[in-house]
Amino acid sequence: QVQLVESGGGLVQAGGSLRLSCAASGRTSSYNMGWFRQAPGKEREFVAAHRWVGGSTLYADSVKGRFTISRDNAKNTLYLQMNSLKPEDTAVYSCATSLFGLSLTRSPRDYTNWGQGTQVTVSS
Repeated sequence: QVQLVESGGGLVQAGGSLRLSCAASGRTSSYNMGWFRQAPGKEREFVAAHRWVGGSTLYADSVKGRFTISRDNAKNTLYLQMNSLKPEDTAVYSCATSLFGLSLTRSPRDYTNWGQGTQVTVSS
C-alpha cells in the first residue's frame, strides 16, 4: 500500500512561485502519478500527470507553460514546480497514483492512494 504526503504549500503573492512535494512511503517508480487541486465549492480538477515509462507529461490547459511536474524515483518523490502563480490557482493540491500503467489520464476517478493535500493560497 502506497501512502502519499504532500508538502510545500503556503501563501504567495501573484506572480510568485512554489514547489510542492509528494513523498511516498512505498515504491512508486512503476506508477503514473498526478497532481490535482480543489478550490472551495468546486470539484477536484486535474493539474498535471507524469508517466513512469519515458517520463512524458500531461498538463491542464490552465497551467501549461507555468507548472512543471517531475519526479525523483530515488527519493520516491513527485514534484510540482509552480511559477507565475495567479489568484485562481488557490486550492488544496493533492497527489495520487494512477490506476493505469500506460496512458496518462485527467479524471480523478482514474487515481487512488490520495494524499491529504497541501493548501496553496495566491494573493492578488
